[in-house]
Amino acid sequence: MSEVDPHVTATLLPQSKVAVFSKDQDTLDAARAIGSDWRFARVGVQAIEGNVETASQAYEEYKSPDIVIVQTDTIDAGFVARLEALAAQCEEGTEAIVIGPDNDVNLYRKLIDMGVSDYLVRPVSAAVLGEVIAKTLIEQHGVTGSRLVAFVGAKGGVGASTIARNVGWALSDVLDQKTMILDAAGGWSSMPVGLGFEPAATYKEAAKAAEKHDEDSLSRMLQPVNSKLGALATGSDVMLERSVTPEQMEALVETLMIKYPAVIADVSGAAPDIKKLILARAHHIVLVTTASVACLRLARSLAMEIREIRGGDAADISLFLNMTGLTQGSELSTNDIQKAMDLPVSASLAFDPKLFVRLESEGAALSQDKTGKEQFDSTIVPFAQRVFNVGRAENTKGKPEAVAASGVFSNILGKISKK
Repeated sequence: MSEVDPHVTATLLPQSKVAVFSKDQDTLDAARAIGSDWRFARVGVQAIEGNVETASQAYEEYKSPDIVIVQTDTIDAGFVARLEALAAQCEEGTEAIVIGPDNDVNLYRKLIDMGVSDYLVRPVSAAVLGEVIAKTLIEQHGVTGSRLVAFVGAKGGVGASTIARNVGWALSDVLDQKTMILDAAGGWSSMPVGLGFEPAATYKEAAKAAEKHDEDSLSRMLQPVNSKLGALATGSDVMLERSVTPEQMEALVETLMIKYPAVIADVSGAAPDIKKLILARAHHIVLVTTASVACLRLARSLAMEIREIRGGDAADISLFLNMTGLTQGSELSTNDIQKAMDLPVSASLAFDPKLFVRLESEGAALSQDKTGKEQFDSTIVPFAQRVFNVGRAENTKGKPEAVAASGVFSNILGKISKK
């Protein structure tokens, strides 16, 4: 019954869990429909057929989520007692929302005084349910920003774009993260070939859509690669002219970060001012190099400049050693590289030109090849986990439905005294 300002909740919501217990099919369908809302990319919403007693039984054994929503046909002294019993089973800080039959202001005030976050009157649409959940999560956790990671090569040809794309596949396919990847090279981008799509726009068009908050136009410029991975389908830019200013690029990146928890920016082929902007703005930087002396010399100089624009800090720079074995006999050892670079080698991939050239021409991931999958699982996936601070998606097979979702409850009845 509370008012919700949609402008306040128009943001990517923090990672959390929400469970909806109802015996009404329309309510359950509304809860399931929330999953298609971009704001809920990091929120696990579980629709469970049941009531307040079902919820109490579930959390006798399992940890409660951030928000528990229960629907009831009657609100009387008996329901209040059952609600308090549910509170006794929940973790402190869990929030509760009640869906009931009556539009009663006095009843609303009574439930709020008890510690319930909100009271909704059935029938409840997906839009209303989504707004109330969003408001509650923001009040509970605040707004958690997305993570922007920049990939940059010490020089051309070291495979920075290939590494960036495969990290994107790892994040989306294995780690279940909604991910956006963009190549700041404009017309020089190899991403359309590497991800298997035709360019649909220029950076100038994308920046203009972001500036005008034209979500419909911008969405047409986003290319779905799989169910969780999208790409900014640029590449139609004129190659010998500037596409956008640093300010326009920053606004575009900020717009994408509203909807995507993981954003990968390949800046290897970007103009120097665009490159500098994103390297300064990124939460983490992946510097890709080979083990040759010439390449490492450039990598060392670039790392020093990156440190300078980031206030001297190198904690958020990962050194990725690619194409090891490319020039056997003239490559530096890992120990020598780490001493020269004053950076640890975070990951490395062996030189396999036939494999990588074939996969790039097919727009395929390393994981789609038997030999490549070994490197993908042993190197790319763990590296993506570290850089983006995420874990593998939980395998919920065999768990009861009430606990199977990865993002359901967190803040339910903490205001009600536990018995």
